[in-house]
Parts: sequence; structure tokens; C-alpha cells
Amino acid sequence: MEYQELKHEFEPVWNQDSQVLILGSFPSVKSREQGFFYGHPQNRFWKVMAAVVGEQVPMTISEKKKMLLQHHIAVWDVIQSCRIKGSSDSSIRDVVPVDLTPLLEKSAICSIYANGKTAERLYNRYLLPQTGMPVVVLPSTSPANAAWNLEQLVSEYKVMERYV
Repeated sequence: MEYQELKHEFEPVWNQDSQVLILGSFPSVKSREQGFFYGHPQNRFWKVMAAVVGEQVPMTISEKKKMLLQHHIAVWDVIQSCRIKGSSDSSIRDVVPVDLTPLLEKSAICSIYANGKTAERLYNRYLLPQTGMPVVVLPSTSPANAAWNLEQLVSEYKVMERYV
């Protein structure tokens, strides 16, 4: 598979009431096709978040946005553009990070979580100096993280319950 030079093509989900920010690394091929976060059918993000906030699993982009915003959750990625092979986080090169300043200045974000170790590593390298806010790493909801089942993921993500 060849490297592609790609730019993040969709906006973050957030509003002025958002208290929690969950950051991924960069959208997968399926997410890029759908134009929204965590679009791979085997990614457990939406099941995990629905369980954490006590809602039905949202199916449409509109339902997903509504669930996040009703529970003060913002979602974005660390990378604005990069070179990548398919969806492989390990292939990411030439990172240009997003600018979190407008989101952090205009929201009530008080806690930042990384969906997986790659997002944590990239955040610490590129965004921590900008934000000064530490990130809490959570296990990746990606299907590539087969070591974690849904129940274990939900248990770990409940660390954000006090905000949502």
C-alpha cells in the first residue's frame, strides 16, 4: 500500500458546553469515506460511549452528534494532515497537528482523553506544549485492539462519567 498525503476533511464535534474532549489520531479509511468519526463498523467507540452515557447506540451522524453534545463531549483528532498508508497509525508521517486553541478557548473543556496510545503520543508531542493540559490515555476502541473486549472498554471509559 502506498503512502497518501491527506488532510482531515471534517470538523470537530463540540459546543460551548463541552467539558470532555476525546482525541483520536487521524480518521480511518472508513471514517474518511463517511466523513465522520469512528466510521469503521467494527470500531467500538459508539457502543462504548452509549454505554457510558446510558443511551441507545446512535446510528446516524446526526444521532451521534446529538448524543455527544447532550453529554458535554467533544470529539476531534490530533492530526490535521499527514502521510499515511490506509488506516495504519504506525505508518503516520509528516504530521501537522490541529489547532486546539479555538475549541479550548470557546468551550468548557476541563479534561482531555486520548483514544489509544498513538493519539496520546501525538498529543504529548505536538499539542501538550500548546495546551498545557495533560491527556489521559484510554484503550483504543479500534478493531485492531482485540485485546480489549467491549465490557473492558466501557469500564475504562467510565472514568469520564463525572463530566457527562
